[in-house]
Formats: sequence, C-alpha cells, structure tokens
Amino acid sequence: VQLQASGGGLVQTGGSLRLSCSASVVPFTKYIMAWYRQAPGKGRDLVASIGSGGNAVYVDSVKGRFTISRDNAVDTVYLQMNSLKPEDTAVYYCNAERLAEIYWGQGTLVTVSS
Repeated sequence: VQLQASGGGLVQTGGSLRLSCSASVVPFTKYIMAWYRQAPGKGRDLVASIGSGGNAVYVDSVKGRFTISRDNAVDTVYLQMNSLKPEDTAVYYCNAERLAEIYWGQGTLVTVSS
C-alpha cells in the first residue's frame, strides 16, 4: 500500500496551497481518508477527514479555511488550504483507515512565512 502526498511548499501568510494524496488502497471508496499535521516539536494531529460519501470533519482551527475532498475515480484525496497562517506550518500526512487497517503517507512540508 502506498499513499503519495504532494503539493507542500513555502507560502506567505494569507496564501493558498492544495495538497494531493494518491492512495493505492483497495477499494479506495471503503476507506476514510484524512489529513494530519505535525508541527515542529509537537505531536501529530488530525486536520480533516472525509468518508466515502463525502462527509467531512474539520478541526476547529481550520474550519472555513481548509476544504478536504476526494475523487474516488482516481483514488485521490485533496486538501485545499486558504488563508494560511504561520501556525499552519507543519508536515502534513495523508492517512487511510478502514476497520483495523491504518496507512500513512510520507508527509509533505508546508511552511507559512509571516
């Protein structure tokens, strides 16, 4: 199983980035897909998750700024991040979960400069 995340980079405060994660889990539609992040010196925290039907959950700090979506036709989950803040700086990880199965991607670094 592979989860390949991409789209991170350096952006100024107020800017936008779109993360993508291509997943080889089968069947993709049965997995809850999520994005987590780990800031320097901190633990890994949930940012947003999305079920197979498109129902999404967000951590309070990103509500109204981030949007998680999935394209089941290409086995990919996205995270659109707008109005970025320095506190959003972290390594972002893609995650796939189904019952007892949990898979992680390699992480992509997002740096927001003030």
